[in-house]
Amino acid sequence: MIKVDNFSKEELFSWLLDASKLWLAHDGLWFQEVEKKFGLEVAIELDKKAWELFSPLEAKRIMERLKIEKNSGLSALAKALKARLYTILNDDEIELKENKLIYTMKSCRVQEARERKKLQPFPCKEVGIVEYSTFAKTIDERIKTNCLFCPPDKKRNSGWCSWLFEI
Repeated sequence: MIKVDNFSKEELFSWLLDASKLWLAHDGLWFQEVEKKFGLEVAIELDKKAWELFSPLEAKRIMERLKIEKNSGLSALAKALKARLYTILNDDEIELKENKLIYTMKSCRVQEARERKKLQPFPCKEVGIVEYSTFAKTIDERIKTNCLFCPPDKKRNSGWCSWLFEI
């Protein structure tokens, strides 16, 4: 086992960044292989099922790590969203107002890689609805999630996707 106790802050960050990139690469490669064998519709359906299981798991671990109490509102969700594994790879923005939180993914490593390859954006809206709603409900069961825009919707100046969370 590698001892990280002696790692500098920079070494730990580099380790985390690389692990995040590898995790996301594996997710993408898995999806592409399922799509090749079974088609886009089946790949999206299986991806939704995987996110339905993974998002609550990720939320629970973040809650434990950051000592976030269950049902502690939108400020807890804002804190948890900033601690997700892929936030280290993407530029995002959170607007928190009374009983509304708007989360916008300003840059997206997945979509920008597809752009560089001259591919259409990945139509992640269906998957995102499952991902974000199960993540938010794990933080606080009162939270309702709505997609403001997400591919296949057109990219906007503000970013790739945007989500509204309300209590």
